[in-house]
Amino acid sequence: MGTPLDTRDDQAAEVLDRLAEAYPDSTISLHFTNRLELLVAVVLSAQCTDERVNDVTEDLFEKYQTAADYAAADEAELAENIYGITFHNNKAGYLQSIGETLEAEHDGEVPDTMTALTDLSGVGRKTANVVLQHGHDVVEGVVVDTHVQRITRRLGITEEERPEAIETELMDLLPESDWQQSTHLFISHGRAVCTARNPDCGECVLEDVCPSSKLDSDVDLASGESWE
Repeated sequence: MGTPLDTRDDQAAEVLDRLAEAYPDSTISLHFTNRLELLVAVVLSAQCTDERVNDVTEDLFEKYQTAADYAAADEAELAENIYGITFHNNKAGYLQSIGETLEAEHDGEVPDTMTALTDLSGVGRKTANVVLQHGHDVVEGVVVDTHVQRITRRLGITEEERPEAIETELMDLLPESDWQQSTHLFISHGRAVCTARNPDCGECVLEDVCPSSKLDSDVDLASGESWE
């Protein structure tokens, strides 16, 4: 199997250096033109592909342009407007509630604090981090989605399982200047090479430092299970 560097700090630094070279243009893939659109898109993206979200929001953002629009929406109609999004019925309720809260408590604007954002329906720390970073240029942490969770475990950067615990460990390991871009790099690599079910280890720029490499390891450290 690949041999990770001696310390997790060194491993994390080497991984990010290589990924930055492999994906120099890595950035957020959701489409949005303002903070409200960003918030809506990220809420919809939970357990759904960004590609599907971008397809749905192309029309959605034409119809709903303000927090008041979402607050006043008929929930069933809103659910129909986002049909095709995973858990579209639940997320329609989230969007309507978000619109109501933004109108009632934030003058219709998207707030710029972690506390205010995570008080919104359907918004956890991951979503709030994305909105803060890309909507307000505020970096308070590391966005840990399924790609980040999988790849950091596979590479032996962390043994934590919960996203919150992984985020805490990455914040300790990585310089603050890397918190935002590290997420994009892990996501790019997760989509292109280090996929969940069948990673292409033979084409991976990290294979020689990856203790989960399928080329000579029996176990996927991300899941703790044997490779099929």
